[in-house]
Amino acid sequence: MNWLRSFMMGRYGPDQLYIALVITSAVFLILASLTGWLGLLFFSLFFFIYGYFRVLSRNIYKRSLENQKFLRLWSPIQSKVKQSFNRIKTLRTHKYFRCTSCKQRLRVPRKKGKIRIICPRCKTQMIKKS
Repeated sequence: MNWLRSFMMGRYGPDQLYIALVITSAVFLILASLTGWLGLLFFSLFFFIYGYFRVLSRNIYKRSLENQKFLRLWSPIQSKVKQSFNRIKTLRTHKYFRCTSCKQRLRVPRKKGKIRIICPRCKTQMIKKS
């Protein structure tokens, strides 16, 4: 185990972009095996090799800049996906509405009958069935 520790000393190591590259490589590999198209296999191999190149690279500054650019692109997508999953998880207990004036998403508890909803942003009042 010490030889691996000494080998990785001064190298960049895995990060979020590496994980994304490996997952993309696996997806292309599965698609290549299902479709039989060799182009997808080469894409898979490219992403896999580039991911390991990044892990073993000694240019830590450039690899961290690449990871920061990736995270700036990935962050909004990740937050939208998390919001969607959280909304799906709470569909049994809450109902979602949009404010008629400012379009903010509002969450109210289910099975409360007709309720008055007040938008926290613009203070518009609506009467809806929950």
